[in-house]
Amino acid sequence: MSDPNPNAANGSTPPFANHPLSVNASAQALVQRLVDEAQRLGITVSRDDSGVSLIDAGIEAPGSIEAGLLIGETCMGGLGSVQLAAQGATDASAGWPTWLEVRSSQPVLACLASQYAGWSLAASKEEAGGKKFFSLGSGPARALAGKEALFTELGYRDPMPAAGRSGVLVLEVDRVPPPVVIEKVLRECGLTPEQLTLILTPTKSLAGTTQVVARVLEVALHKAHELHFALEHIVEGVASAPLPPPGPDALDAMGRTNDAILYGGRVHLIVRGGDDAARLLAKSLPSQNSRDYGRSFADIFKAAEFDFYKIDGALFAPAEVWVSSLESGKTWHAGRLNLQLLREQWMDEA
Repeated sequence: MSDPNPNAANGSTPPFANHPLSVNASAQALVQRLVDEAQRLGITVSRDDSGVSLIDAGIEAPGSIEAGLLIGETCMGGLGSVQLAAQGATDASAGWPTWLEVRSSQPVLACLASQYAGWSLAASKEEAGGKKFFSLGSGPARALAGKEALFTELGYRDPMPAAGRSGVLVLEVDRVPPPVVIEKVLRECGLTPEQLTLILTPTKSLAGTTQVVARVLEVALHKAHELHFALEHIVEGVASAPLPPPGPDALDAMGRTNDAILYGGRVHLIVRGGDDAARLLAKSLPSQNSRDYGRSFADIFKAAEFDFYKIDGALFAPAEVWVSSLESGKTWHAGRLNLQLLREQWMDEA
């Protein structure tokens, strides 16, 4: 694979520098749909004392799968599609009734510059009013703040002009962030309170489970990045994964959403850059390459004493991968679905 940041070594311009697409601008129509259709989607919209818009998609509000689909597209900065797919009833996917399909023609911007949960937001017990707060922020507003090293490597900053500026951030939380966290987001993004929308989606809600499983393509992009594949060579991405019902508690819900991708995620990437790199990417991507493969994620997490850093990083990948070369027209395939494991985890046979 190529060097993780060849541009830094040779002094050339990072691959997504001065890119004209604004992920926050592209997402605004989706945010407006969430607001306009809140009652139908089972979500609520309010403002905090400072004027920041809060969309509750599963804390007090019931939420819905359809809300989760829209939040998934919002999280991708409006540069991807998240839909329910019919493929679960046929061929190799038979065995689970409901599947998500994710597509993007701007997969790096949609998945890594927007959807990836990479912005660490925390507050101490004192700052948060008696209970520590922590969340990894995902969504378009990350590209306004640009606080992560990934943005330096990509060279991407949201080009949205100051006039009419707005931002949206998605947080997988079961409570409203404390003021100190909201103030940090406003400050780092250069937004006024009226310009910021926070979408709150507990994983154990319908919307929360849906928007996490909708990260199946993003998981593949992140793994490709970890493998040092040249991100600018990934030109198209299509993915699918089974959509489980939410778990009864946060740990079980997190386990189900991870398992859906690790054991049920299917990804097709179309790439440039030569056959050798494409072949190696296909071989290296699937989750079965991990020493931790074969058990439910909840069990793996418990065995790791609830420390993500003790889990083999190779596990965080889709189950099955196709990689096609745009230049040669060849396709390579690796990995396999493990729906039996999912059925054992999710089902009680009648």
